[in-house]
This record gives sequence, structure tokens and C-alpha cells, in this order.
Amino acid sequence: SHSNFNNGKRAVAPLSPPASPRLGHAAVNATAQFNPRLILSQIISLQSFHYVVLGVIFQINHVLFATNITMDRIFTANFLDIWSAMGWIDNAAVLMSSFIGSLLLALIVEKSKKCLDFSVTLFLIHIVLCSVYGGFPSTWDWWIIHILGMIMMVILGEYFCSKRELSDIPLLVL
Repeated sequence: SHSNFNNGKRAVAPLSPPASPRLGHAAVNATAQFNPRLILSQIISLQSFHYVVLGVIFQINHVLFATNITMDRIFTANFLDIWSAMGWIDNAAVLMSSFIGSLLLALIVEKSKKCLDFSVTLFLIHIVLCSVYGGFPSTWDWWIIHILGMIMMVILGEYFCSKRELSDIPLLVL
């Protein structure tokens, strides 16, 4: 008698492992959804797009307002000033990049419950890169603008993600 046959019938392996009665079905789904490579690629994508968007906005500001193009605009507090019109050119660039970042959250992350985590991660990495480039940000202007940008990115990101999650699924009409 062959081990693959049972009373003349072939044994079929289960398609998925049975859920542990102790862990429950939710725990099996949670472990199936945790994908470190996906999370890391989403973080790298968001961070990269953040700097590309900032770079494009600073290029536009150079054309419109004759501002100089320098990495200091991205990684230092030298140009952020909430009390001057010239400062608001860069302040607006940071806030605009946060708005575009919220749209990117809807495209890259797609889950509204993950927007807070990804937004905070983006800004923590940005703080580290700023610290490496030009020292730890020490002006109130830098912190006010970046915290406002992060709050805006979280709230709008959750909004755009929830709109996308709740949108109708298109069906093929025959």
C-alpha cells in the first residue's frame, strides 16, 4: 500500500495551514500581512519621493522667486522663517511637499491606519538626515513648520486613504 493513498482514495494536503486554536484566526491574518520587505520598500519610496518633490518645488521657487538652489534649503533651518515673506517661500515648499506626501501615502501605503506610522517615520528619518547634514534642527521655525507638515500629512493621508479604501470596486458589465 502506498502512503499517498488511503482506502483507494488519494490524500489531499490542505491548501493553508490550520489556524492555531490558541492564537485564533486574527493572529494568523496578522502574521500573513506582516511583510518587512514591503514596509521597507514603502518607507524608501516615500522618503525618496519626499526629497524629489521638495527638489522640484525648490526648482519652481527658483524660477518664480529667484531663490538660490542649495541642499541647505532641504536639510537646514537657514531658510525657514515664519516671520518673513521670503521665509514663507520655503515654509510653503515644506507644507506643499507634505500635502503631496499625503497623496503619495494613498498611492504607496494605501491603508489609512498606517498613515501615522509612515508619516512619523518619514519625518524622524528627515530629522536624522538634517542632523547629519547640518546639525540638529534648533530653531522654533523649523520645528513649527515640520510638525505642521507632519500633522497635515497624517490627517490628509488618512483622508485620501480612506476615500480610496471606501471607493466602489468597478465591476465588469457584460
